[in-house]
Amino acid sequence: MGAFERDLLEQLPLILAGLEQTLKLAVFASVSGLLFGIVVFYFSISQHKLVRTVVKAYISFFIGMPLIVLLFLMYYGLPQWGIKCSPFTVALIGFTMNIAAYNAAYLSTAFNGLDRAELEAARAQGFSSFKIFHLIILPQVLRQSIPALTNQCIGNLKDSSVAFLIQYTEFFARVQELASTNFQFFKAYMFAAVVYLCLVSVIVLVARQIEKRFLIPS
Repeated sequence: MGAFERDLLEQLPLILAGLEQTLKLAVFASVSGLLFGIVVFYFSISQHKLVRTVVKAYISFFIGMPLIVLLFLMYYGLPQWGIKCSPFTVALIGFTMNIAAYNAAYLSTAFNGLDRAELEAARAQGFSSFKIFHLIILPQVLRQSIPALTNQCIGNLKDSSVAFLIQYTEFFARVQELASTNFQFFKAYMFAAVVYLCLVSVIVLVARQIEKRFLIPS
């Protein structure tokens, strides 16, 4: 057994703990990002022009800002204003705001493909704007956006690796520690790549089953 394998076995409990933190961040951020994205999307189709303008500015801002810059601003910048949060809190909030912008954009794209006659018929029947949204619009745009939302979940998992830069001890941070122990950087990063590939494969397999069940045929 080589030095890398010995160190890997010795540090395996820490690496598994880091993997748990990665999955925790990825799952929490994906769920909160989806829910907040739905809220952002709801306001993006508001009948009030000012609300739509503000929401579109939000989407453009967070899609245009690199995630790592946002995390650095929150983790290293906010303490100068007396606001200090844990690495996980910063990561979750930063990821949520970023993911919500992308998810809202996906849902808006799907909304543009809806049959407007169906919406007009619902209004003619006396449905309120909120009922039209959660009974007619939301179910359809969610189903149409399954592929895009799945890709976003995969991106969330991979992007979680940048959280170690704000001292969040997730999986990649533990792999960094492993690599610095024996300087076997290639082996350490290949190990990380294989683990991420396995996790992504699981997401893809689950997503395919969801698509088969819920995706609206084109």
